[in-house]
Amino acid sequence: MARISIAGVGIEYELLGKPGAPAIALTPGGRFPMDSPGVPQLAEALAAGGRRVLLWDRPNCGASDICFDAPGESELQGRTLAQLIRALDLGPTALAAGSAGSRVSLIAASRDPDVVSHLILWWISGGAISLISLAAYYCVDSALAASRGGMAAVAQLPGWAEQIRRNPRNRDIILAQDPARFMETMERWAMAYMPSQTSPVPGMSPEEFARLRMPVLIFRNGKSDLSHTRRTSEWVHELIPHSQMLDPPWPDDEWNTRSAAAMKTGSGHFAGWPAIAPEILDFTSR
Repeated sequence: MARISIAGVGIEYELLGKPGAPAIALTPGGRFPMDSPGVPQLAEALAAGGRRVLLWDRPNCGASDICFDAPGESELQGRTLAQLIRALDLGPTALAAGSAGSRVSLIAASRDPDVVSHLILWWISGGAISLISLAAYYCVDSALAASRGGMAAVAQLPGWAEQIRRNPRNRDIILAQDPARFMETMERWAMAYMPSQTSPVPGMSPEEFARLRMPVLIFRNGKSDLSHTRRTSEWVHELIPHSQMLDPPWPDDEWNTRSAAAMKTGSGHFAGWPAIAPEILDFTSR
């Protein structure tokens, strides 16, 4: 593991594979860290296929610093990803990501397309139920805690416990926030997730989709998946006319099955991700 400061935010990362090889930045979903089951295994398969693979903890995830200084959390993470690739001098890099990571990668690619060679997306979050749930999950508990008990109550929330355990400085970052300003930030971040009639992905306008000129591969979302609706992946495909869409190598109910297993046994949401390594390697070799 290594650490670097990006715009004053400490970012934990790891590089696998041969230096100078074509690079792939791998980004997981949720606020899960880079060592979540399935993610390192996918990275190892890509590295074995001749790629230089960047694993990283996004701001507010894993051992990286917590940060609230951005219009939205996905915007913060997308901006940081592009800056991280430049800081590590990886050259044009393929962005491969699922769930929240797909949103972050879309934003990074649209804001700084010159740093991106390819874009590979799966489990793209979208749909009214999904996006409203994200606003509640990422913002509501923290805002309510701040309103009732100040920032000390926010620091005690289960949603921040892992980040504080891995990086004790994160507790100090939370406690240093002004509660009133923090609640305003959570309101703004929640609004960023609100469903739109013009775009399937929060933080991405149709004009920003049009900036994506690099090769794009989309794995179709499952019919049964309300967190990543099939229509979301199809809409993204329509907004990127040159994109290629494939059915993933896992069952339609992969997300539902993995989520249920994670709740019962602690197994990873992303445990099936290594199965798409061959498609990623083939696509990025073109």
